[in-house]
Amino acid sequence: MRADRLLSLTLLLRHRGRSTAAELAAELEVSERTVLRDVEALSSAGIPVYTERGRHGGIALLPGFSTDLTGLTTDEAVALLTTPRDLLGRGQAFSSAIRKLVAALPEASRAAATGAADRVLVGRAGWLREGAEPTPAPVQVQRAVFAGNRLRMRYASRDGSARLRTVDPLGLVESAGRWYLLALDDGADRTYRVDRIEEAQELAEPARRPSGIDLDQLWERRRADFRRRIPHVEVRVRGDREVLAAEVMIVREEPDAVVVAFGSMHHAEQVLWSLAPRVVALEPPELVETLRTRAAAVAGEYASVT
Repeated sequence: MRADRLLSLTLLLRHRGRSTAAELAAELEVSERTVLRDVEALSSAGIPVYTERGRHGGIALLPGFSTDLTGLTTDEAVALLTTPRDLLGRGQAFSSAIRKLVAALPEASRAAATGAADRVLVGRAGWLREGAEPTPAPVQVQRAVFAGNRLRMRYASRDGSARLRTVDPLGLVESAGRWYLLALDDGADRTYRVDRIEEAQELAEPARRPSGIDLDQLWERRRADFRRRIPHVEVRVRGDREVLAAEVMIVREEPDAVVVAFGSMHHAEQVLWSLAPRVVALEPPELVETLRTRAAAVAGEYASVT
């Protein structure tokens, strides 16, 4: 955590020039004393940071000093840009530092990194199935998506049969531990599970990708279409809405509850049991009773433990 804050402090000084301890503390959301300790740590590590007293004093880097930001590769920049803030847990200071870091890249690398970052989403809410172990996208799939080229792949359907498809990639989405490829197949919207791609080849042919695509909106629209087509059960719950948004499919929000969808009542029981007590089921009654009975049985077992 402190290493990230020291990086943020260095980037702030490089970007803003001379600043007071109060200004840096407000930006980093820490105390002035913490800023001064971090300045000492940077100085000890060889970063030429210094302080000046007086009316026009402050904290600054020696003129001409530059952190080695231009050595960041496009792939590394994409990784930074697409990492979810809630996963990093660094807050505004880290996000601000990342923006400044990417801004320091050469123009060509910056354009490539931000363009590629628009084609991947991480940590989105899933479908109606339970979470799975993450399956990384094959390198050829990633390259085709980020380079904006067409992709030829052998894709296995639900029944196990596989056939070759040539698609125009739109983006990659990680949802509930599983990666999906959003693409156009002969102009038609398609969503492919990455773990079903048996072979992949990036083609030296630009993908027919409409301009102005909002991958987040496209993903939400496809999830909604999926929910309408697939039979499911709806459950009213209350609890931590951030947890709900990350773990289940929200149908609608009410003032004092949230309606969520599951593939079956058994699926609902398993997921809600894993989320208790942060999330509590309210309806339907039979699900509430099942969870209540299960909780009572567990409580009874622990009551006898000394």
